[in-house]
Amino acid sequence: MCSVMTETAVPSPPGQRLVSLDVLRGFDMLWILGMEEVGVALFKANNAPWVRFVAEQLDHATWAGFRFLDLIFPLFVFIAGVSLVYSTDKNVSVSGRRGAVIKLLKRALLLYVLGLLCYGGLSKGIDAVRWLGVLQRIAICGLAGGLAYLFLKERSRVILTVSLLLGYWALLALVPVPGIGAGHFAEGQNLTNWIDSQYLPGLKWDGNHDPEGLLSTLPAIATALLGVLAGGWLKHHPGSVWRKAAQLATAGAVLAALGWAWHPFFPVIKKIWTSSYVLVAGGYSLMLLALFLAIIDGWKVRRGLQPFLWIGMNPITLYLSHHFFNYSEVSTALLGGPVAGAFGAWGDVLIASGTVLLGIWLAWFLYSRKIFLRV
Repeated sequence: MCSVMTETAVPSPPGQRLVSLDVLRGFDMLWILGMEEVGVALFKANNAPWVRFVAEQLDHATWAGFRFLDLIFPLFVFIAGVSLVYSTDKNVSVSGRRGAVIKLLKRALLLYVLGLLCYGGLSKGIDAVRWLGVLQRIAICGLAGGLAYLFLKERSRVILTVSLLLGYWALLALVPVPGIGAGHFAEGQNLTNWIDSQYLPGLKWDGNHDPEGLLSTLPAIATALLGVLAGGWLKHHPGSVWRKAAQLATAGAVLAALGWAWHPFFPVIKKIWTSSYVLVAGGYSLMLLALFLAIIDGWKVRRGLQPFLWIGMNPITLYLSHHFFNYSEVSTALLGGPVAGAFGAWGDVLIASGTVLLGIWLAWFLYSRKIFLRV
């Protein structure tokens, strides 16, 4: 359940936490706090090749392909999987396996309900409810990953992950879509989109289908399982920080290479969370985890990384605040008008950057007062 940790109940000290994971989570969340709008503003301000490249990376691929922003959501699901290893082990030690299962169920239910509220809940009627969205996907994947960690051995988790990826590919490649046929991956012509159009009730984000839809939940669970596998390796296998970082980086490079090798046959597509996309995003996530592990827990670097830690300690709070509070309007009120005008074409970049800085300020405010909202 959701709880508030104050000065008398702070998170475990750094020695008992994987600090690199908190910092990586904060790095990931930073891009959710408005960096996409910074990219749009950059593109409007200057069409130089390097600006165009940065702006493109801060926007999603329209369908097939991969840009930096396409990594942010699966990276968060992956990190949630890594965290599950540490939190579930702690819950088992305190409450036993049954208690850990109950906590997983409560957390998933709360996240799911918060996800419904982010899109208006029942305020516009039952037909306008978005039953599957970002937090709902995190809730379902987290529950599945946690249960897999509790009840399956490492080898069985690997088999489950591979089975989900191959099974999803087989469904899309071999099961015919009525009126279209099998093996089509274009938008609106694939099995994933068709199932959403036929069986997913309520609001669907992309017309008659949803990027967080029914069938694509299966490979998304595989993303969480990759995180669980990485977390289990970090926590339970012997070896120095440097050895583990090297192993994670190598595994990440192999997964990314396999994903891109699969791309010509099963395209990398975020909006239907293809198996090749899982491998590419999972590979990059592993490499980022290795990098942050080396920097934070290996070299013990802290200077300049504090904002990531502030954000990483309150990710769900910051995510929800951006749904229920318009940071852009506040940034415009503070930096718009003559202030933005003084920067000419870069005024919109200033306002968009101000939106991100407001999120960082809130993260600092909560962190400095030892307020940590946990789900």
